[in-house]
Amino acid sequence: MSGTPEGPVHPEPPETHAAEPALTERHTGQHGGRYAEQYAERYPSRDVDRRAAELRDYRAAFRAARLAMAVVDQDGVVVTANESFGTLLGTEPRALRDQAAADLVDLASDGRTWHAYREVLRGRRSRFRCTRRLKHADGRSLWAEVTVAPVPDSRRVLLSITDISDRRELQARLRHLQMHDPVTRLPNRALFFERLSAALEASAQDAADSGITGGPESGGAISSSYESYGYGRTGRIGLCYLDLDGFKAVNDTLGHRVGDRLLAAVAARLTECADSDGYTRSGGHLVARLGGDEFAVLVEDSTGTEQLADLARSVLCALQQPFDLGGQRLSVSASIGVVERSGHGTTATALMQAADTTLYWAKADGKARWTLFDPERNAHRMTRQALSSTLRPAVERGEFALEYQPLVDLADGAVRGVEALVRWNHPQFGSLAPNRFIAIAEEDGSIVELGRWVLRTACRQARQWQKDHPRERPLFVSVNVAVRQVWDSDLVADVAGILTETGLAPHLLQLELTESAVMGSAGRPLQALQALSDMGVRIAIDDFGTGYSNLAYLSRLPVSVLKLDGSFVRGFQDEEHANPADELIVEALVQLAHRLGLTVTAECVETSGQASRLRSIGCDTGQGWLYSRAVAPDRIAELIGSEPLSV
Repeated sequence: MSGTPEGPVHPEPPETHAAEPALTERHTGQHGGRYAEQYAERYPSRDVDRRAAELRDYRAAFRAARLAMAVVDQDGVVVTANESFGTLLGTEPRALRDQAAADLVDLASDGRTWHAYREVLRGRRSRFRCTRRLKHADGRSLWAEVTVAPVPDSRRVLLSITDISDRRELQARLRHLQMHDPVTRLPNRALFFERLSAALEASAQDAADSGITGGPESGGAISSSYESYGYGRTGRIGLCYLDLDGFKAVNDTLGHRVGDRLLAAVAARLTECADSDGYTRSGGHLVARLGGDEFAVLVEDSTGTEQLADLARSVLCALQQPFDLGGQRLSVSASIGVVERSGHGTTATALMQAADTTLYWAKADGKARWTLFDPERNAHRMTRQALSSTLRPAVERGEFALEYQPLVDLADGAVRGVEALVRWNHPQFGSLAPNRFIAIAEEDGSIVELGRWVLRTACRQARQWQKDHPRERPLFVSVNVAVRQVWDSDLVADVAGILTETGLAPHLLQLELTESAVMGSAGRPLQALQALSDMGVRIAIDDFGTGYSNLAYLSRLPVSVLKLDGSFVRGFQDEEHANPADELIVEALVQLAHRLGLTVTAECVETSGQASRLRSIGCDTGQGWLYSRAVAPDRIAELIGSEPLSV
């Protein structure tokens, strides 16, 4: 029991008590007294005896009641208390008289409770109830529910106390069951987030008290933080978020009982690692099972990334040791995402997102390892996610545009065709090249809609050039096609419909697919390519030489053009120290392609020396910065009918 009322609490003077005795004493049946006269005036004479008898009964009930009760005057002083009240506190009821009730049941320990209690004493509030932890005379603690209510027809109040220790103990046991995992006995997700939120709130409060500023990523001088927060307190927080590698296979092959025993054994080793790492102001590190085979180790007041890295290493080392489960020997590994930052300025959600991302990196990097959160890598991931979420609407908003790079005849320098290259004019990230978003579009399927738009726009533009220059040899347009477009859409119907819509002749359209996509074609993709070839559309293999390079299989595909990967051409760049092997490989590929009836286009032609050697070994067309970068449609229009480009 603790707490002192605002100002001293004095019992009433003796004459006041004599003038107004306690509830249990003032109605004694002495008809000559003041209260007897009042009752005689208030009630008819025939009711006086009955009222006196009722008051005696009330007094007897008060004394015999099992509920602890005390009558308190308007100054907060105990007038009388029953036996149960004394028993509850371990003292005689007589010893409680003239004591401040607030001190007996700890009503002055916080301002809110004290104010409510005073309001009842003054008659401004009907009643109030609170829960208090009281001290018995023998030293043990007990939980009590305290109720204060006015006594009718009196200026005094009745204080009653109910021992709720058993109820509180039951609630504590139920909370423990609710907040702990039954398999591992570790704190569960709910308790983990409760502790994490409390740690972040404490860090924020410490920062506010110390006048510390800065976001969660600000490292700062941790030694100075020690001084700001106090000894052993850094205001930082660390998290090791781990996932067992291949745990599902254990459940699937050995059963869930063995899986549960393995989880319990893992929990024991994690707890041992956390305990050996040290203690903070809040005790040891919190080890929790978040669900399935996911665990977390929360480090409050961490000293930096090195502490978390050492902890992650010790966890990996501990888990790499085989587990002996009732004669069954099992080995597992874990992937761990490590995050360490200032608690001030971060949230539980942000911390867990960072930990989850880092755990994913550890899995992607090969498992059985720990990975530290990298803000730069995360920024790239966030950019990729932002692009993914806005890619589909971007097609409808018209944020994409096409540029065209000339395909030049190496023999005479004439422009024979163009390759359509899509650009994304992103409102936030500016102009984006295809390598920034095509892979994302292939993953989420938006490549089908985007590819259809590119095909239609390129064909319409090629037809427009043809209309604008009717006397010149028309240019063919080459459009890149992802293999998912072949699988997820009716590419043949799309191409046929677009050619009809735009009026472009089929032989003026060339579709480019990567070597790995074409070489792996079978079934529906192969049928689609054959149907397109039969329609008159040319099929080209892009980046040839980086994948299968299987010319025997190539001979059975409806392909008409090979586009040599730029890595071969770059070997020609140093004219004084040319690599003869590169030139020999390119010459062999060109000769084999010609014998198969295919034409060859060299990519990444940047110097006249490269163009000269490619021409000498029989390459048909070239594409690269030597001739032109990818440009807007009006620049291509200027090249039609003009002098041949320098070769």
